[in-house]
Amino acid sequence: MLNKGITLRGLEVFEALAKSGSVAQAAEATGLSQPAVSQQLRNLEKALGSGLVDHARRPMRLTPAGRSFLVRAQAVLGELRLAQSELTVMDLSELTSLSIGLIDDFDNDLTPRLATILADSLTQCRLKIVTAPSIEIGRAIQARELHVAVAASTGEPLDGITEYPLVRDPFVIVAPVDTVRDPDRALRDLVSLPLLRYASDQLIARQIEGHLARLRLDAPSRFEIGSHLALMAMVARRIGWAVTTPLGYMRAARFHDHIAAFPLPVGGAARTISLFAGADWADRVPRDMAGTMRQLLVSQMIEPAVARLPWLVGSLEVIEG
Repeated sequence: MLNKGITLRGLEVFEALAKSGSVAQAAEATGLSQPAVSQQLRNLEKALGSGLVDHARRPMRLTPAGRSFLVRAQAVLGELRLAQSELTVMDLSELTSLSIGLIDDFDNDLTPRLATILADSLTQCRLKIVTAPSIEIGRAIQARELHVAVAASTGEPLDGITEYPLVRDPFVIVAPVDTVRDPDRALRDLVSLPLLRYASDQLIARQIEGHLARLRLDAPSRFEIGSHLALMAMVARRIGWAVTTPLGYMRAARFHDHIAAFPLPVGGAARTISLFAGADWADRVPRDMAGTMRQLLVSQMIEPAVARLPWLVGSLEVIEG
């Protein structure tokens, strides 16, 4: 039996405080007053018999006990959110057919879980799920070959299509291990290695090149690779370095012993991954699906990425609709 002071609300407050380091921001995120946030944290610490936060620092920092407990708390909250998302999908049970296009970045983690949820829930529905790069998914939804699509956004409105932003996926540097001595000056340490680029016909390549141009980084174009995993394999073999995103880095789990990720200097550049649906669809259906996707993104992709790369807190995050 849980101690009386350990509550779901307390875990949510603790998670929000760990993310922001601010009682005010945690209050805004949870919908509570600031005194209520402080009381929830005190109750949780009393129930656990351990301090979770260094209250003397601003912004607040987690204690070693707090960092350890956060991993467990996020796992519990992640499972609860996933259960909630599975129930959300049940609301779509009246559909007789559903075709979904998903960005191929999700192949390892999110797509298999979503397919299982939908197959279990939409028992009377003819279901089609396809995975492809964002440009192909975008073309298919515009041609009305898909009911719903999840892909990187171009930032441009699409005629007859409604966009529901899901997640902000920042651009990061991926380099061979031990090649970057100072993460704050990663580009300087990588000057002797070539930049490995995504194939120029991919949306992510265009977005990355736009950001590199703003950084005035004019790296020679020697390698242009169409396969994401081939690109990460080349980084692992120390052939060069690349710019990708946290979701791309996590997709290359087989190479994690040989590659390292770092923030891009002058941060702030990111791609947005969104859900797209025809504007003629009833708004509730795509909104429900967007909510489900956000929950899955948190539990299946964002939390594992932040656990491996803690500096992603605040930059890799869902976009609430």
